[in-house]
Amino acid sequence: MKIQGATALVTGANRGLGQVMARMLLERGAHRVYSGARDPRTVVEPRVTPVRLDVTDPAQVAAAARTCSDVSLLINNAGVLTDSALLAAPDTAAARTEMEVNYFGTLALCRAFAPLLIGNAPGAIVNVLSIASWFTNPAMGSYSASKAAAWALTNGIRGELHDTGVLVVGVHCGYIDTDMAAHVTGPKNTPEAVARQTFDAVEADRTEVLADERTRQTRAALGLLPGEFPTGSR
Repeated sequence: MKIQGATALVTGANRGLGQVMARMLLERGAHRVYSGARDPRTVVEPRVTPVRLDVTDPAQVAAAARTCSDVSLLINNAGVLTDSALLAAPDTAAARTEMEVNYFGTLALCRAFAPLLIGNAPGAIVNVLSIASWFTNPAMGSYSASKAAAWALTNGIRGELHDTGVLVVGVHCGYIDTDMAAHVTGPKNTPEAVARQTFDAVEADRTEVLADERTRQTRAALGLLPGEFPTGSR
Protein backbone atom coordinates (compact mmCIF):
# COMPACT_ATOMS: atom_id res chain seq x y z
CA MET A 1 0.00 0.00 0.00
CA LYS A 2 0.97 3.65 -0.31
CA ILE A 3 1.31 6.09 2.57
CA GLN A 4 0.24 8.91 0.25
CA GLY A 5 -3.49 9.39 0.79
CA ALA A 6 -3.76 6.76 3.55
CA THR A 7 -5.64 7.17 6.81
CA ALA A 8 -3.71 5.85 9.81
CA LEU A 9 -4.18 5.20 13.51
CA VAL A 10 -1.04 5.16 15.67
CA THR A 11 -1.40 3.91 19.24
CA GLY A 12 0.81 5.37 21.93
CA ALA A 13 1.29 8.40 19.71
CA ASN A 14 1.71 11.08 22.35
CA ARG A 15 5.48 10.59 22.70
CA GLY A 16 8.53 8.67 21.53
CA LEU A 17 8.34 6.48 18.46
CA GLY A 18 4.58 6.86 18.13
CA GLN A 19 4.79 10.64 18.01
CA VAL A 20 7.53 10.49 15.38
CA MET A 21 5.55 7.97 13.33
CA ALA A 22 2.46 10.15 13.36
CA ARG A 23 4.45 13.18 12.21
CA MET A 24 6.31 11.22 9.52
CA LEU A 25 3.07 9.79 8.14
CA LEU A 26 1.86 13.32 7.52
CA GLU A 27 5.20 14.27 5.97
CA ARG A 28 4.84 11.32 3.59
CA GLY A 29 1.42 12.44 2.46
CA ALA A 30 -1.06 10.60 4.67
CA HIS A 31 -4.56 12.02 4.34
CA ARG A 32 -5.39 11.76 8.04
CA VAL A 33 -3.58 10.49 11.14
CA TYR A 34 -5.38 9.53 14.32
CA SER A 35 -3.10 9.64 17.36
CA GLY A 36 -4.20 7.32 20.16
CA ALA A 37 -3.28 8.12 23.76
CA ARG A 38 -4.73 7.41 27.18
CA ASP A 39 -4.97 11.16 27.67
CA PRO A 40 -5.57 12.86 24.30
CA ARG A 41 -4.51 16.18 25.81
CA THR A 42 -0.92 14.89 25.74
CA VAL A 43 -0.97 14.70 21.93
CA VAL A 44 0.86 17.88 20.91
CA GLU A 45 1.20 17.46 17.12
CA PRO A 46 -1.34 20.00 15.77
CA ARG A 47 -1.97 18.23 12.46
CA VAL A 48 -3.20 14.92 13.87
CA THR A 49 -6.59 13.92 15.30
CA PRO A 50 -6.22 12.91 18.98
CA VAL A 51 -8.18 9.83 20.08
CA ARG A 52 -8.68 8.66 23.65
CA LEU A 53 -7.34 5.11 23.60
CA ASP A 54 -6.21 2.85 26.40
CA VAL A 55 -5.48 -0.38 24.51
CA THR A 56 -6.36 -2.42 27.61
CA ASP A 57 -9.89 -0.93 27.81
CA PRO A 58 -12.34 -2.85 25.58
CA ALA A 59 -14.83 0.03 25.54
CA GLN A 60 -12.21 2.52 24.36
CA VAL A 61 -10.94 0.09 21.70
CA ALA A 62 -14.49 -0.34 20.39
CA ALA A 63 -15.07 3.42 20.44
CA ALA A 64 -11.83 4.00 18.51
CA ALA A 65 -12.94 1.53 15.84
CA ARG A 66 -16.20 3.46 15.45
CA THR A 67 -14.48 6.86 15.38
CA CYS A 68 -11.67 5.77 13.05
CA SER A 69 -13.66 3.58 10.66
CA ASP A 70 -11.83 5.01 7.63
CA VAL A 71 -8.43 3.67 8.74
CA SER A 72 -6.35 1.78 6.17
CA LEU A 73 -3.14 1.63 8.25
CA LEU A 74 -3.11 0.49 11.89
CA ILE A 75 0.13 0.93 13.83
CA ASN A 76 0.21 -0.91 17.15
CA ASN A 77 2.97 1.04 18.85
CA ALA A 78 1.67 1.32 22.44
CA GLY A 79 3.87 -0.66 24.79
CA VAL A 80 5.22 -0.86 28.31
CA LEU A 81 8.55 -2.00 29.80
CA THR A 82 8.82 -2.61 33.55
CA ASP A 83 12.37 -4.06 33.69
CA SER A 84 11.12 -6.98 35.77
CA ALA A 85 12.57 -10.45 36.15
CA LEU A 86 10.34 -13.50 36.01
CA LEU A 87 11.32 -15.09 39.33
CA ALA A 88 12.95 -12.25 41.26
CA ALA A 89 10.01 -9.86 40.89
CA PRO A 90 7.98 -9.54 44.12
CA ASP A 91 4.82 -10.72 42.34
CA THR A 92 3.38 -11.14 38.84
CA ALA A 93 1.86 -7.64 38.59
CA ALA A 94 4.54 -6.32 36.22
CA ALA A 95 4.33 -9.39 34.00
CA ARG A 96 0.56 -9.07 33.80
CA THR A 97 0.82 -5.36 32.92
CA GLU A 98 3.27 -6.03 30.09
CA MET A 99 1.18 -8.87 28.73
CA GLU A 100 -2.02 -6.82 28.93
CA VAL A 101 -0.51 -3.92 26.96
CA ASN A 102 2.04 -5.55 24.69
CA TYR A 103 0.09 -8.70 23.79
CA PHE A 104 -3.61 -8.41 24.65
CA GLY A 105 -3.75 -4.72 23.73
CA THR A 106 -2.24 -5.44 20.32
CA LEU A 107 -4.62 -8.37 19.84
CA ALA A 108 -7.62 -6.24 20.78
CA LEU A 109 -6.72 -3.56 18.21
CA CYS A 110 -6.11 -6.16 15.50
CA ARG A 111 -9.47 -7.80 16.18
CA ALA A 112 -11.34 -4.49 16.24
CA PHE A 113 -9.77 -3.06 13.08
CA ALA A 114 -9.25 -6.11 10.85
CA PRO A 115 -12.78 -5.94 9.38
CA LEU A 116 -12.35 -2.23 8.70
CA LEU A 117 -8.95 -2.72 7.08
CA ILE A 118 -10.32 -5.46 4.86
CA GLY A 119 -13.15 -3.16 3.81
CA ASN A 120 -10.70 -0.32 3.18
CA ALA A 121 -8.06 -2.50 1.49
CA PRO A 122 -5.36 -2.24 0.43
CA GLY A 123 -4.29 -1.73 4.01
CA ALA A 124 -1.75 -2.74 6.61
CA ILE A 125 -1.24 -3.60 10.25
CA VAL A 126 2.14 -2.69 11.75
CA ASN A 127 3.05 -4.23 15.10
CA VAL A 128 6.02 -2.67 16.88
CA LEU A 129 7.85 -5.62 18.43
CA SER A 130 11.44 -5.93 19.67
CA ILE A 131 14.72 -7.76 19.40
CA ALA A 132 13.56 -9.17 22.75
CA SER A 133 10.96 -11.19 20.85
CA TRP A 134 13.82 -13.64 20.15
CA PHE A 135 15.94 -13.71 23.29
CA THR A 136 15.41 -13.09 26.98
CA ASN A 137 17.46 -10.77 29.15
CA PRO A 138 16.88 -12.14 32.69
CA ALA A 139 16.57 -8.60 34.05
CA MET A 140 13.54 -7.95 31.82
CA GLY A 141 12.21 -11.45 31.36
CA SER A 142 8.53 -10.59 31.52
CA TYR A 143 8.92 -7.97 28.78
CA SER A 144 10.62 -10.51 26.53
CA ALA A 145 7.79 -12.96 27.17
CA SER A 146 5.20 -10.37 26.15
CA LYS A 147 7.08 -9.46 22.98
CA ALA A 148 7.62 -13.11 22.04
CA ALA A 149 3.87 -13.56 22.40
CA ALA A 150 3.27 -10.48 20.25
CA TRP A 151 5.58 -11.88 17.56
CA ALA A 152 3.58 -15.11 17.51
CA LEU A 153 0.41 -13.02 17.32
CA THR A 154 1.80 -11.07 14.38
CA ASN A 155 2.64 -14.22 12.45
CA GLY A 156 -0.76 -15.69 13.27
CA ILE A 157 -2.84 -12.76 12.07
CA ARG A 158 -0.69 -12.55 8.94
CA GLY A 159 -1.84 -16.06 8.12
CA GLU A 160 -5.47 -15.27 8.91
CA LEU A 161 -5.42 -12.15 6.73
CA HIS A 162 -3.70 -13.82 3.81
CA ASP A 163 -5.30 -12.82 0.50
CA THR A 164 -7.46 -10.10 2.09
CA GLY A 165 -5.37 -7.20 0.83
CA VAL A 166 -4.09 -6.42 4.35
CA LEU A 167 -0.32 -6.52 4.85
CA VAL A 168 0.95 -7.45 8.34
CA VAL A 169 4.36 -6.05 9.31
CA GLY A 170 6.43 -6.88 12.38
CA VAL A 171 8.96 -4.21 13.42
CA HIS A 172 11.93 -5.48 15.43
CA CYS A 173 14.63 -3.28 16.89
CA GLY A 174 16.90 -2.82 19.85
CA TYR A 175 16.74 0.17 22.18
CA ILE A 176 15.26 3.34 20.70
CA ASP A 177 16.25 6.78 21.93
CA THR A 178 12.98 7.57 23.71
CA ASP A 179 11.83 8.02 27.30
CA MET A 180 11.43 4.24 27.68
CA ALA A 181 15.16 3.75 27.14
CA ALA A 182 16.38 6.93 28.82
CA HIS A 183 18.34 4.85 31.38
CA VAL A 184 20.25 2.96 28.68
CA THR A 185 23.80 4.16 28.05
CA GLY A 186 24.61 1.89 25.10
CA PRO A 187 23.82 2.33 21.40
CA LYS A 188 20.26 3.28 20.50
CA ASN A 189 18.28 3.67 17.31
CA THR A 190 16.70 7.01 16.54
CA PRO A 191 12.91 6.93 16.33
CA GLU A 192 13.17 8.66 12.95
CA ALA A 193 15.27 5.80 11.54
CA VAL A 194 12.86 3.16 12.82
CA ALA A 195 9.84 5.04 11.47
CA ARG A 196 11.45 5.55 8.08
CA GLN A 197 12.34 1.87 7.73
CA THR A 198 8.85 0.89 8.82
CA PHE A 199 7.07 3.00 6.21
CA ASP A 200 9.52 1.94 3.51
CA ALA A 201 8.58 -1.67 4.33
CA VAL A 202 4.86 -0.92 4.20
CA GLU A 203 5.18 0.66 0.77
CA ALA A 204 7.35 -2.23 -0.47
CA ASP A 205 4.95 -4.90 0.88
CA ARG A 206 7.62 -6.36 3.19
CA THR A 207 6.45 -8.26 6.25
CA GLU A 208 9.39 -7.60 8.55
CA VAL A 209 11.57 -4.68 9.61
CA LEU A 210 14.95 -5.37 11.21
CA ALA A 211 15.94 -1.88 12.24
CA ASP A 212 19.57 -2.27 13.32
CA GLU A 213 22.57 -4.54 12.85
CA ARG A 214 22.25 -6.35 16.18
CA THR A 215 18.61 -7.15 15.41
CA ARG A 216 19.55 -8.40 11.95
CA GLN A 217 22.25 -10.65 13.41
CA THR A 218 19.89 -12.03 16.04
CA ARG A 219 17.21 -12.72 13.44
CA ALA A 220 19.71 -14.47 11.17
CA ALA A 221 20.76 -16.72 14.05
CA LEU A 222 17.24 -18.19 14.09
CA GLY A 223 17.78 -19.51 10.58
CA LEU A 224 14.22 -18.69 9.57
CA LEU A 225 12.48 -16.80 6.82
CA PRO A 226 10.21 -13.88 7.80
CA GLY A 227 6.94 -15.18 9.21
CA GLU A 228 8.31 -18.63 10.10
CA PHE A 229 8.29 -20.17 13.57
CA PRO A 230 11.01 -22.37 15.07
CA THR A 231 10.40 -26.07 14.42
CA GLY A 232 7.95 -27.54 16.90
CA SER A 233 6.56 -24.20 18.11
CA ARG A 234 3.32 -24.30 16.13
